[in-house]
Amino acid sequence: MQVTLGKTGITVNKNGFGALPIQRIGKEEAAAIVTRAFENGITFFDTARFYTDSEEKLGYALHAVRDRIILATKTGAKNAEEFWAHLDESLRFLQTGYVDIYQFHNPDFCPKPGDGSGLYEAMLSAKEKGLIRHIGITNHRLSLAADAVASGLYETVQFPFSYLSTERETELVSLCREKNVGFLAMKALSGGLITDSAAAYAYIARFDNVLPLWGIQRESELDAFLAYDKNPPQWDEKTALAVERDRKALTGAFCRGCGYCQPCPAGIEIQNAARMSLLLRRAPTSVYLNEEWQAKMRKIEDCTGCGHCKDNCPYGLDTPRLLQENWADYRKFM
Repeated sequence: MQVTLGKTGITVNKNGFGALPIQRIGKEEAAAIVTRAFENGITFFDTARFYTDSEEKLGYALHAVRDRIILATKTGAKNAEEFWAHLDESLRFLQTGYVDIYQFHNPDFCPKPGDGSGLYEAMLSAKEKGLIRHIGITNHRLSLAADAVASGLYETVQFPFSYLSTERETELVSLCREKNVGFLAMKALSGGLITDSAAAYAYIARFDNVLPLWGIQRESELDAFLAYDKNPPQWDEKTALAVERDRKALTGAFCRGCGYCQPCPAGIEIQNAARMSLLLRRAPTSVYLNEEWQAKMRKIEDCTGCGHCKDNCPYGLDTPRLLQENWADYRKFM
């Protein structure tokens, strides 16, 4: 199964490799997984300058097959000077002379020509120089993503999309189809809350203009998606019922694990601690009840109420309250 990313004309296997998780494993282990993905038909790899050494690991694994893959990365630059510094670093770490899709990484506004930031002008200049081929943007704010699509300035939009998404997110997918903008789906497993990857795959397969970016860290995870590509899970009544049960359990005010509340001044691992109640009930409790996790959860007691997490949550959650509720629930299992 393949997907074409709108006006970019890029057509790839409908399995994108999300390279955020490989920053958590060693260089050789990461290279082995990335190489195996490529050898089995995955050609779209998404990373970011923000993902520590993820770009470096991709470059190490894939530089010899650069002309046979699509590389997408991101910049969190706030101005043109930072933009050029980030792009230079990305090209160097990825061991390439150009990036196929260069994306603004979750900005709090939609960069446009003449907005005073110089960011979009820098994008255009980089494209004219052949350093990037297509301009994209990622976000967690629905209104901002829709603005980017409607503006006609962006060739791709990367946004959270899974079977937990609401009708409004589905409308964004339709808007992308209408405007011929490529849609890259991050958080297709909702940051680990969706444990039925076959159902997740079957759901997204229903949208012919969506490329899911699966965050892959282990060979077992890669094996699953490679198997789905060869024998696609079917969207049938049984799957639909299972998805509906998950939607009832997980929709609403829950932490998506995006991590934009970080760093926490008190050192709390918010993106996991604020949804621990859900994680405990969707995985063997032993995974989260060891001494390491007990110490991490106990850090919630150090919360100063500074409001940093709440102010930076793109979903408008009352994160301090979620932390306290999850800590109280966690103690019941200890």
